[in-house]
Amino acid sequence: MSIQCWPDLAKYGAREHLQETYGSLLVSEGETEPEYQVSLKIDLEALPGSPEERTDLISKLAHLKSTAMSAPFLSAFSEQASLQSNYKDAAGAQRAELGDDNAEKKGDLKVIKYREEEAIYVQASHDRVTVIFSTVFKEETDRVYGRVFLQEFVDARRLQSLQSAPQVQYSNREPPLEIRHLPGLKNGEDWGYVTFILFPRHFSNPSTALSAINRIQLFRDYLHYHIKCSKAYMHSRMRHRVAEFLKILNRAKPEVATQERKTATGRTFRSR
Repeated sequence: MSIQCWPDLAKYGAREHLQETYGSLLVSEGETEPEYQVSLKIDLEALPGSPEERTDLISKLAHLKSTAMSAPFLSAFSEQASLQSNYKDAAGAQRAELGDDNAEKKGDLKVIKYREEEAIYVQASHDRVTVIFSTVFKEETDRVYGRVFLQEFVDARRLQSLQSAPQVQYSNREPPLEIRHLPGLKNGEDWGYVTFILFPRHFSNPSTALSAINRIQLFRDYLHYHIKCSKAYMHSRMRHRVAEFLKILNRAKPEVATQERKTATGRTFRSR
């Protein structure tokens, strides 16, 4: 695997997490294939015997990238648990001695530059984990579709059936307050920032946490994929409507009456 943001992932424990997940399958850094950051070696003579174990191995191999990408999120979840514990320990009189700043203490801001101009920002606090996506819309129509889709994410949570979903916030032009202090952030109509707020119930156990991570790290691709699909659908509907209009116009053309005439030599011609 070669991935652009590997230096950021390695900083947040991706190598250690891969070693824990893949064990002896993971090749050491010194023996990794040239021009790649991660290599796995599978011994075909020592494959698992049962179908269930083989299926599990295939699933682990297929999730290599998502497993590496999950390291910053798992680190943030661990930080949140620690901050929550410290927050509870500072309750009552002890909190008054430590001051209010202790209650609002946050973990390190993790920056994953997963694309050339786009990044994921992850930060833990005592009661939540905040995940911010920065994305760029290179076409004017993409900006319009993107604003519509992202506003739907914000509005959908008002439904009673989605009250347990993560809170979603969208801002364009101006970055969110959590990352506004970072240098080099882009402003303007071409840029959008989507904030997901994950509460402990979204990562309370390993299976729930893994499900949340696998879904949220694909959000950027999910958004731009549906923008392209919507544009393709709109274009197909427009072409269909234009074809229907052309049929109506062709039917509305009046038929021009013609008559045959003969010349003195007996030749015939048509006149309107």
